[in-house]
Parts: sequence; C-alpha cells; structure tokens
Amino acid sequence: MTEALKREYKVSDEIGRGKYGVVYRCHSAATGHCHAVKSIDKRLIQNDAVDSQCLRNETELMQLVSGHPNILRVFDIYEDSEFLHIVVEYCGSNDLYERISARPVFSESDARRVMIPLMEAIAHCHSRGVAHRDIKPDNILFNNYNELKLVDFGSAECFRKGGLMSGIVGTPYYVAPEVVAGREYNEKVDVWSAGVILYIMLSGFPPFYGESAKDIFEAVLRANLRFPRSVFGSVSSEAKDLIRRMLCKDASRRLSADQVLRHPWMKSGGESRSQGALLG
Repeated sequence: MTEALKREYKVSDEIGRGKYGVVYRCHSAATGHCHAVKSIDKRLIQNDAVDSQCLRNETELMQLVSGHPNILRVFDIYEDSEFLHIVVEYCGSNDLYERISARPVFSESDARRVMIPLMEAIAHCHSRGVAHRDIKPDNILFNNYNELKLVDFGSAECFRKGGLMSGIVGTPYYVAPEVVAGREYNEKVDVWSAGVILYIMLSGFPPFYGESAKDIFEAVLRANLRFPRSVFGSVSSEAKDLIRRMLCKDASRRLSADQVLRHPWMKSGGESRSQGALLG
C-alpha cells in the first residue's frame, strides 16, 4: 500500500474480496472513524481495456456524485504503479436484498421509507448527469445508523441533459425494456429499476418473471404489468399508480426521478427527507 495511505489510515482486517482486489477495514488516523478501503490490483486488468475503463469511470463518477447522504461517500483515492486504493465509508454487508429475503412483503410505510432516500439518491445522480444503470437490491446498503446508501457505480455512465446512452448493462429482473431491446436510452432506466424494487417489496415477487435470463428478458420486453388481486388487493391505488408510471414501457411517458419524489404516494406517509429510521 502507498505510504500516503498508511500515514492517513490504519488498515486492519480483510472484509471482502472480488475479481480484481480486496476490501479492508481501516481507521482514519485523524478521526479514528472506521472506513473501508478497496485495493484494486491494476496488473490484473491492464490487458482488459473494458474493465480498465469501467474502473476509471467508477472512480470518477463516484467522486462526482459523492457527498449526497444516500450515496456511498468517497473519502480518499491513492494510486501507485500497481494498485488503486479507494477509501469509502464503511457499511458492512447489510443490503436491501437481505432485507427482502428475510420477509415476505413490506408494508407500504416500510417500502416508502426505502423509496424516498433511494429516489433522492437517484435524482441527485441524474442532476449531476450520471445514470447508475444497475439499480438493484444488492447495490443498496445500510450503514450502522440504518441509513440507505446507493453503491457500485461500475456500470454508471455520464450523459448530457436530453442525451442518450447505449449498451446492454444491468441485471435481468431490473433492466428496462429499451436496454434489452438494444435501443438508445436515457437516465429513466434507473426509474424503471427502482419501480421493479417497489413492486417486489409490496408483493414478494418480481413483476416480470422467467426461469432463465432469456425468459426474463422476453417478459421485460412484453412489459405486461399485472397486479394479482390475491397479493395487491390490500395495496393502495396510489402505490399501484406509482408503479405503473415507473414501469411504463414508453420511456417518454415514464416518470423522472424528480417526478417520482413528487408523486402523492411518496408524500402520503408524511416522511421527511429520510436517511434513517429504515426498516431493520
């Protein structure tokens, strides 16, 4: 590790390992606060132009959107000839996927407590010209104070206002139909993904299902949105209206992130701009 990193942080135990690097727990020498440092071995990606560019993009875009209370904060970046070290806030491994797996369905109030900070994070990214492009429960963490944090900008892309992007990225259940179809698309692909998450929280299953990735993509392309009465009979009309507007196949009619935040269902519970008090 670089001398500068070792001066500023006390690196301790390993807490994660990925394809190209290792994540360690570390403590700031100045404050004593616990953080995490992701140490990436650049030698492992030097011959892979795509992964190398993704790494550069992730680092730059995380810095661009960092500072919002619901986006994983980047504290420092250190680099030498062999490694790239990114110091971020420590969140542990508690994510929304685990919370969804631990219970059949969320109440509308609990789902709203997730959606408000999530959509505020997405709206912030879009205001900075960044589309996340891989919104899914696995990329939504909770820190020790139970605050929601959007993470993993490895698939993110910059866009100009009104501009379009291309490339098939994302995760089968959550990817928007225009992405699957191979068309150009805008930042509203993130709204679609968040709409899928809301549907899952309120029902316990995805809106577009298949036994394989191919089957899922075909279901997403059809975008035949249904609300089975056996599950959604007790769900409010406002919640279903929001889901319809987020999972609108026509992206030009789909709500923007800011419009989602202004939807009556998002305001009906009376929650303020939320970081904490999320479902544990």
